[in-house]
Amino acid sequence: MMRFQCSQLVVDRIDPLVQPGMAPSSHLHQIVGGNAFNTTMKPLDYDPSLQATCTTCDYSEDFSNYWTANLYFKAKNGTFKRVPQMVNLGLKGREGVTVYYIPPYDGKTKVTAPPKGFRMIVGTPTLRSKTNMQKQICHRCFSNMKQDPFGGAPCTGDDTFDLPKKQCGGGIRTTITFPTCWDGKNIDSPDHKSHVAYPSSGSFESTGPCPSTHPVRLPQIMYEVMWDTTVFNDNSLWPEDGSQPFVYSQGDGTGYGQHGDYLFGWKDGVLQKALDARCTGNACKTLKTQSSDVSTKCGVLQKAVEPVEGWLTTLPGGLPVTYQ
Repeated sequence: MMRFQCSQLVVDRIDPLVQPGMAPSSHLHQIVGGNAFNTTMKPLDYDPSLQATCTTCDYSEDFSNYWTANLYFKAKNGTFKRVPQMVNLGLKGREGVTVYYIPPYDGKTKVTAPPKGFRMIVGTPTLRSKTNMQKQICHRCFSNMKQDPFGGAPCTGDDTFDLPKKQCGGGIRTTITFPTCWDGKNIDSPDHKSHVAYPSSGSFESTGPCPSTHPVRLPQIMYEVMWDTTVFNDNSLWPEDGSQPFVYSQGDGTGYGQHGDYLFGWKDGVLQKALDARCTGNACKTLKTQSSDVSTKCGVLQKAVEPVEGWLTTLPGGLPVTYQ
């Protein structure tokens, strides 16, 4: 499987999929990938692989954009501070997202790279309970800083769909896994979800069959975000009743509303060649790579200029924190 670092491009309150053209949009995101990211990115008309001049990802021909909600800590005095991210084990860069492209484990089943203009969303920002959650969005509470990426598949063991309700000695990992079956026709849909689906039975890894309505098998795209919550492991900051103090930037105090957005932007044919070659890790003879010294120089300015760092009196956008 391909596993690589995409460092932070910008933290901004824009969303070209759900609220195109709006600056600010309703809530804050962390964005990684190509520097063509903008308030409006109309499919096909605006091709990131042609518009971008740099990318924050290890693979230098990947100008896709990957984005998620930000995590904030709410202190007992009511102020908020953005939670920084750690770079995942074995990778280099700065805050951001670990991106995976995973073929089926049988070693032979062919997967098809997404086409130009393709985009999709997983998760629902407004959810405040497990009901109707999409598959494989979860949190892992690391007990110490010796994180083990092979300590069990995502969303197994002690992993939780909601945010952990205790202090985590090694931080919190969010895993976001996208559907792997495509209808083969539409590069998007009105809800940004209907053109893709999960296998009709079994799992992607075990080559579970795609539904007849979505027959084309995509690679499994997965994000890992390593939140460094350890800097807030101070009992004097936590609520006196011991309640969970972390909130996502859309005002989600539960964690059930975590979500991810994907906008394809690889150079022509490059990703398919890598999938066919079953590339592994963040180095592949089929793909061009770049060092973290290069990738971390890529960035853009906020389109919706506002404070997002330091102790804030409200979440960006003034959103209230909700728990149901």
